[in-house]
Amino acid sequence: MSEFATHIVHASDGAALHVSSLRTGRDVLVLSGGPGCVNYLAEPALVPQGVRAWCPDPRGVGGSEGGPHDMARAVADLEEIRVSVGVTAWDVVGHSWGSDLAIRYALDHPRAVRRVLGVAGHGFHKDRTWSAIYEARKDDQPAPAIDYDVNVWRSLNASFAEWIHEPDLWRRLADSTVPMTIAVAGDDIRPPWPLHQIAALAPRAELVTVPDVPHDFWDTHPHLWRELVAQALPVPEVSETARK
Repeated sequence: MSEFATHIVHASDGAALHVSSLRTGRDVLVLSGGPGCVNYLAEPALVPQGVRAWCPDPRGVGGSEGGPHDMARAVADLEEIRVSVGVTAWDVVGHSWGSDLAIRYALDHPRAVRRVLGVAGHGFHKDRTWSAIYEARKDDQPAPAIDYDVNVWRSLNASFAEWIHEPDLWRRLADSTVPMTIAVAGDDIRPPWPLHQIAALAPRAELVTVPDVPHDFWDTHPHLWRELVAQALPVPEVSETARK
């Protein structure tokens, strides 16, 4: 984290939000999973050359003030951060819960989002068969230790359930003009069919698979994470595979 610059953004309700940035180049907002986790993607090894990564700690966790909140407040925080740091529009990279939040942000503020890269997201569902498979396999993969706030986790989970029940959600996704890359981790314990649905419905979406990697491959295979970001976004870094 020592390579990162620190920014404090004061939200409209007065909460001080902690945002880290690294390098210069194409502006990319980086959203980690959870919900309610600190931004575990704020690591130099995950940021390609040619990218200026903006990594906020979500409200109520890490260095950010505030507490339990809903998805609308989370999206408002992202937009207020964008305006405060002077970015006209940015790409948004999200992992797990962060992927779902990235798509929500793009639907609510399409002019602020140039492109979404959603990696190993949950998808817009609360499906029992999906949950049964996940519960049966959740101990099969390494899980990095990540600080989180359980009350923020609970409030955002509840808000997520309300959001996916909104009657116009799928209509809004089908009408979206924001380009999206929806990435599946090939060895994820989470069933990928919800991600296939999103990629099939969003008119400017593509589905890609990163073979043989677990859900948290940002931790186990950071070079592959960096390559995925470089390939999905128009940045100049050449992948390790291409160099060979």
